[in-house]
Amino acid sequence: MQKLRFLLIVCACVAVNATAQVSNAGRSVFSFMSLPTSSRINALGGSNVSLSDGDISMGMCNPALLHENSHMTLQLNYSYYLPGTMFGSALYGHNFAEKNYFAVGLHYLDYGSMKEALENGSQTGRTFGARDILVDVMYARQLHPCWKIGVTLKPVYSIYESYSSFAIGADVGAHYQSPDSALQMGLVLQNIGWQLKGFYSEEGGRNHEMLPLNLQFGLSYRLKHAPLRFHVQLHNLQTWNLNYEWTSLDKDPVKGEIIPHNVAWYDMLFRHTIFTLEVVPKSDKFYIALSYNHRRRAELNLIDQRSLAGFALGVGVKIKQARVGFAISQLTKSNFSYQLGLTLDINSLMK
Repeated sequence: MQKLRFLLIVCACVAVNATAQVSNAGRSVFSFMSLPTSSRINALGGSNVSLSDGDISMGMCNPALLHENSHMTLQLNYSYYLPGTMFGSALYGHNFAEKNYFAVGLHYLDYGSMKEALENGSQTGRTFGARDILVDVMYARQLHPCWKIGVTLKPVYSIYESYSSFAIGADVGAHYQSPDSALQMGLVLQNIGWQLKGFYSEEGGRNHEMLPLNLQFGLSYRLKHAPLRFHVQLHNLQTWNLNYEWTSLDKDPVKGEIIPHNVAWYDMLFRHTIFTLEVVPKSDKFYIALSYNHRRRAELNLIDQRSLAGFALGVGVKIKQARVGFAISQLTKSNFSYQLGLTLDINSLMK
């Protein structure tokens, strides 16, 4: 009874998380940790672990991407996914001594108010809420003009109706940049950790699950004689099969067994990749990004309907000491996600 009630609550929340690049699909908790937390990250396809250009939000993908220009930078992000939900983040960067970069971020996801119902579908007249909270404490160290390493501590707390869970995670990353800054590469292992307090108890004690582990490698290259930059990101390298292992809808009508979804090897290969093209003039006054995430396309696209699932478009403009970013991506035929970001240079504003 208790597990069934919890399952119904989680099912109500999973619609928002459908846009996330869920590592170990269907096998881990806190899948909201894979949602793009800024307009820039969304525009780059949901993740980018190789681009270090002073945007503090890049540190949420790879802590080694923190930059000397992220010092005294405040960034606010707001995301719209579904009516009644709210997803936002706030980040602040501060550098200590020389070549030591630090930042802290807070992310909040509120699923809104939901009606409580019993197993038979009858409503009780009560409502309940569900929310996730994540804190990022990031640190990066410049080891060499071309090399940086970084680590992130990630406490995470979720409460769904009367069920709550607390976990501790960590990211460990590295970044390389060529002397002319044209080529950048990044490697990160995200979400190393587990629940300290599970959502529910079972025989033998409280149930504990792992966080959505994600090993990523990325490459970014900027052309020398054109305002273009290309990104290729490889995600979930720790596992080959990104397909869901179960579904209650795909059962053989005679045998009652679940029909497996066979995915061709080349399709599965591209489900690990994100491709992005950026227009970035040398003045650094604006950017335009167009990305394609094949896993999003494969999981969200409807066979009998045309959509732009898997594609994302974003723009950013610098206005004096502020940067404004906007990104849009399609989830279903009638539903889009929108993200708006504002970055302030506190140091320049105080002068």
